Amino acid sequence: MDGFIRKLLIVEDDPGLRSQLRWCFDGYEVLVAEDRETALNQVRRHAPPVMLLDLGLPPDPANASEGLLALEQIRALAPETKVIVVTGNDERENALRAVAMGAYDFYQKPVDADVLRLLVDRASNLYALERENRELLACQMHTPLRGVITGSAAMLKICRNIEKIAPTNANVLLLGESGTGKELLARALHELSPRSRNSFVAINCAAIPDALLESELFGYEKGAFTGAAKQTRGKIEYASGGTLMLDEVGDLPMALQAKLLRFLQERVIERIGGREPIPVDVRVVCATHRDLSALIAGGQFREDLYYRISEITVPIPPLRERAGDVVLVARALLNLFGREQGKSRLNLSADALRALESHRWPGNVRELENRIKRAVVMSESDQISARDLELDSDGTMEPQLNLRQVREHAERHAVQQAMSYADGNISRAADLLGITRPTLYALLNKYGIKV
Repeated sequence: MDGFIRKLLIVEDDPGLRSQLRWCFDGYEVLVAEDRETALNQVRRHAPPVMLLDLGLPPDPANASEGLLALEQIRALAPETKVIVVTGNDERENALRAVAMGAYDFYQKPVDADVLRLLVDRASNLYALERENRELLACQMHTPLRGVITGSAAMLKICRNIEKIAPTNANVLLLGESGTGKELLARALHELSPRSRNSFVAINCAAIPDALLESELFGYEKGAFTGAAKQTRGKIEYASGGTLMLDEVGDLPMALQAKLLRFLQERVIERIGGREPIPVDVRVVCATHRDLSALIAGGQFREDLYYRISEITVPIPPLRERAGDVVLVARALLNLFGREQGKSRLNLSADALRALESHRWPGNVRELENRIKRAVVMSESDQISARDLELDSDGTMEPQLNLRQVREHAERHAVQQAMSYADGNISRAADLLGITRPTLYALLNKYGIKV
């Protein structure tokens, strides 16, 4: 809990009571506000962990409408803030309504400084504990592989497999839709391997014209063709001692497939226009979003090359099949881009969370990254909505017909979704699911979901 500042915001329209309360809380940085607008400004500026909110605020202090509106807006701005509403003796109904809206607790006047101090201390301690849990969860979720953010069982298994494969020299084929993180996993293979001190070189076979791709890969000698003014090494030579990633290998021309196969078999290359074989020690990692089996059947990809590049195949699931990951990754990206743009207090609204979960994500993590970044840049408030993300909630999923599998899949998905929504807080996740904490712990253990 190092670095946690004990701030308390007191929202009270009575100047005498406001002054009295200021001196009840030694050890706190006390902030004050006399109305809803001032309170919202203080929340935006300071994000106080705890707040005392009088429900009777101007312009209508005789009623609770202004205080309840303030509570609703504060909960949207700073959902982690613990709000203790302060009411009169005859306002129990409004106090209970405030708690139902998300207030941490309520206190009825007249003020007893010792009791109120006890309530504030408990709320402050709970806030600090939840903050520490969020930080621990963030560390756990960010550490399977550098740059990989996941909580889904499928991706965690892939991370473990990458850790097992990395120390070997086996050629690896990464299969997955565009935007699923193939290059990220290829870099992780390199960084966890004994070759990590040498170069990681990536080349996209679909992004370079066929006429230039051979010289990019194998290099050329001076005078080999018009414009070859000097001897130039290719990407394979530059990767010597390290790792070469051939992205979109399914788009490799047939003529180059034969030359690549020879290199993989003999581990030597010849530059264009050269006569001397050049030995190269490099690990090859290939990736593609295409169906190589269909390409082989259609005569567009060599079967013998396929077996060379796929000593180990790693299929990567699309984002829509990674239960709980959409919200998890979205929050991580929101924090990252928010810091870059100087907007460190951004939150996802309830409709944004629903839209994130229902969207099909054809562009996978790359699409999610683009939508979050655009929303952060364009946002005019601290709440990112579905409209900011340019999303709706019309996503549908294909049905599964095995009842046991459907039940277990739905149960696992609900638990992972609740943990994502609750930002790792066990009590809140259990409340969302309508179960007890021990039952939630049992489900987490059953499905191997780490907390």
